[in-house]
Amino acid sequence: MREKRKVGKYVLPFSMAVMIALTGCTSSTTTSGGTTAPEGTASAAAASGDTVPVGILHSLTGTMSISEVSVRDAELLAIDEINAAGGVLGKKIKPIIEDGASDWPTFAEKTKKLIQKDNVATIFGLWTSASRKAVLPVVEQNKGLLWYPVQYEGLESSPNIFYTGATTNQQIIPAVTWLLQNKGKKFYLLGSDYVFPRTANKIIKEQLKAEGGTLVAEEYTPLGHTDYNTIISKIKKEKPDVVFNTLNGDSNVAFFKQLKDAGITASDLTTMSVSIAEEEVRGIGASVLEGHYVAWNYYQTTDTPENKKFVEAYKAKYGQDRVTDDPIEAGYTAVYLWAEAVKKAGSFDIDKVKEAAKGIEFNAPEGKVTIDGENQHIMKTARIGQIQGDGQIKEVWNSGSPIKPDPYLKTYPWGAEVTKK
Repeated sequence: MREKRKVGKYVLPFSMAVMIALTGCTSSTTTSGGTTAPEGTASAAAASGDTVPVGILHSLTGTMSISEVSVRDAELLAIDEINAAGGVLGKKIKPIIEDGASDWPTFAEKTKKLIQKDNVATIFGLWTSASRKAVLPVVEQNKGLLWYPVQYEGLESSPNIFYTGATTNQQIIPAVTWLLQNKGKKFYLLGSDYVFPRTANKIIKEQLKAEGGTLVAEEYTPLGHTDYNTIISKIKKEKPDVVFNTLNGDSNVAFFKQLKDAGITASDLTTMSVSIAEEEVRGIGASVLEGHYVAWNYYQTTDTPENKKFVEAYKAKYGQDRVTDDPIEAGYTAVYLWAEAVKKAGSFDIDKVKEAAKGIEFNAPEGKVTIDGENQHIMKTARIGQIQGDGQIKEVWNSGSPIKPDPYLKTYPWGAEVTKK
């Protein structure tokens, strides 16, 4: 198990995190055209020398390290592969690695450092929505660029962020519909107490109303929380058909181990998790999670030629006992998408790269993905899987084709109820 630390200090109110993120983020110089730009720019840094710097920013310590370290590893693998093939525009990619330490203000501070001091051409990283919300004003005010690799709650679109994980209509909404059609109507919502779970559950509650489901209970615990016995007692009492789980980090270890200790197995209770993938299964134990369900866009078992090569390369670099999963694959894919956008733009200039990225297609390990130029999200296939005894995930359903991202739920009649709240 990777290093863990108590995280009470990390669970800051969102407004505080953003205020801290904004502090000191306005250092700039004036260009000849009269507009402001950060001190040093990525394009200027890339114009000299034989390397181009990029930032890698993840929680390498703290409660989120159980999930984020492997995403960093995948991003570094992609960089190594691209460099081995000659680099980008004749330059080798030089990763500058920083630790967000599962602390949202630290993510904002490190982002500012990478853009202003290191002059990175882009940043790959983050996991939680709390860290992304803290970083968003930093990249916007400093004219930086972030590639964010994790599924999230939607209701966001920044001109300085590309979202290579799923938005809700590519993961959570299809999962809820599948559960209602196959597992029952009574839902118990359990999540960590921060942006993603609360917003995701707001969406789920409206979807349940629209599709005939029932909310049994809604519970939140702090990130890093480890005592779920009281909540498990409530679950036993309420007898829901489904526990929809948006816990993040190592809280999942405690919840599922205590669920098993309470004598509740997957055959007794359906759980659907959207933040547990193969890497978390490896940390928690397949024997604890066998039979439970997850919703993602990629599994290590996804059958594409590109995935076979990716899995082989990842294991060859990091060890045969390592696994791939959805955020790992999305982080890997993000590096290649950025490189393709740079090649198409013929420049590392961020504005030119953003414009060139529109409509780019890439045969990723998960299958073909396309950058939606309207919102800088990715078209992705939704997949539901069941955890197996060997730690792998068996796909039991998929959407058949990539789903156009709809972060603001404009295509759902009930979506307006979410966005107006």
